[in-house]
Amino acid sequence: MASPAAAGQTKQPVKKSSAARQQTKPAASTKAAPKAAPKAAPKPAAKPAAAPKRTPLYSPSQSLTRQAATNRARALSAEMADTSVPRYKVDASGELVPDLRAAAAIIYDPTTGHVLWEENSQTPRSIASITKVMTATVFLEDNPDLTAQVTVQRSDVFQASTTFLRQNDKLTTDDLLHLLLIASDNAAARALARVSPQGSAGFIDRMNQKAAELGLTSTHYADPSGLLADNVSSAFDMARLIAHASADEKISGIMRMPEYTVHAARRDITFRSTDHLLGREGMDVLAAKTGFISKAGYCLATLLRLPQTGQQVALVVLGARSNAGRFMETQNLFAWLSSRASTIFATATPAALTTQQQQ
Repeated sequence: MASPAAAGQTKQPVKKSSAARQQTKPAASTKAAPKAAPKAAPKPAAKPAAAPKRTPLYSPSQSLTRQAATNRARALSAEMADTSVPRYKVDASGELVPDLRAAAAIIYDPTTGHVLWEENSQTPRSIASITKVMTATVFLEDNPDLTAQVTVQRSDVFQASTTFLRQNDKLTTDDLLHLLLIASDNAAARALARVSPQGSAGFIDRMNQKAAELGLTSTHYADPSGLLADNVSSAFDMARLIAHASADEKISGIMRMPEYTVHAARRDITFRSTDHLLGREGMDVLAAKTGFISKAGYCLATLLRLPQTGQQVALVVLGARSNAGRFMETQNLFAWLSSRASTIFATATPAALTTQQQQ
């Protein structure tokens, strides 16, 4: 049996062991102290960034859209290359003549009524805003008061496509004529027809009557602006119309203005001509009107003066494939005519004979 002393010795290590265990607890408490320390107010947790949308490597619809845009760009580039440099071909009689890229065109001598050159000039086509030449002609034939005030109505601007006007704008009929012939403003065309003595419907009837009076047999109008594809004519008819209309200095004088400003009730409206041949070197523009809707393509009817002789010629291009294309085609036709003027004018065919041959 162990002695008391021995028993005390055996208990002492147990006490030490207990003390050692007690010492380990504060140590653990010391490690946890930083967690218990007061902290600054935590910032709101940021929302995790949305995962970026993953674009599929191939999308049939996107591919078709890109392909269509590429095709359009290539077509425009090809068309610009075709028309930027004059192109020629040999006709049935062995003459070197323009190789047209537009759907139809004509060079017409309004003094003699001779067709100097043409291609598809008798074919009826949509003419878009070249319509406005007749709109101005009919509106001015009754010598209206050009200082009369007009308030633009909602029906004038509704789906007007190209317009500088707003509902309740107040301006004169003279202002509307400038918007019509310089900026090709569709709301201005509607407003002029509406305030005419005939009213909107009667105005369109009068446009068709006037076309018949002028012998424009391929011409029909359905609205005064040209937005409707039912407005149709031929290059031959439009050459005769631009020549007729330009005799009115009010019309041709406006058409020669590169820029104009009108004063509406609360604002000024400045606009530029849609005819890019104005001011171009070597192009003496006496009158001109552009036109475009998808059905018609890009169109231009213009009256020019030859630099060598001062003679006037009407050039009409219908159905060009770009805005620039119609001006390049016209410029190329004019350059061809200018270089061969003495020969061409001597051998020109009377318009009446050309019409009979093609019917």
